[in-house]
Amino acid sequence: MSSGRICVGAIAGAFGVAGEVRLKSFCAEPAAIADYAPLVSEDGHQSFTLKITRAVKGGFAARISGVTTKHAADALRGTRLYAERDALPGLPDDEYYHTDLIGLQVRDTGGATLGKVKSVLNHGASDLLEIAIPGHSDPVLLPFTRAAVPTVDLTAGCIIVDPPEGLLPDDD
Repeated sequence: MSSGRICVGAIAGAFGVAGEVRLKSFCAEPAAIADYAPLVSEDGHQSFTLKITRAVKGGFAARISGVTTKHAADALRGTRLYAERDALPGLPDDEYYHTDLIGLQVRDTGGATLGKVKSVLNHGASDLLEIAIPGHSDPVLLPFTRAAVPTVDLTAGCIIVDPPEGLLPDDD
């Protein structure tokens, strides 16, 4: 498993002119992001408490400690917010934090190593694993479903995949 912090959201910029920020939550229950405060920046140098003021398109409007102007809110645009792993709820056996999947070795059902998980993407429908395959410049996007990824073994640091026919590049 990775570090003691998990990315739970990001600041998308100012909301209005009174110092509120537009907040994107990456939590399964989006409003729960406020329960995990204090949140910290990726480098850990900034700490934030927050209060959600209302839901807005694509996230929430929120007040963040120390931010009182539009200029200060805009300066935080792109800041990813992290919570301590211990503050987050435990997950069922078949659910994983994205950060725990990144870097795992990818093997096929026969045990052959295919590559590593580069990132986990979600564009609305479901999660996709971006898999970097040595010797190939383009990554492979694999649906993160039980059919395509029957086994995730965090202890062994690998996942077993059974990709749809034709998804992986030929080994020519």
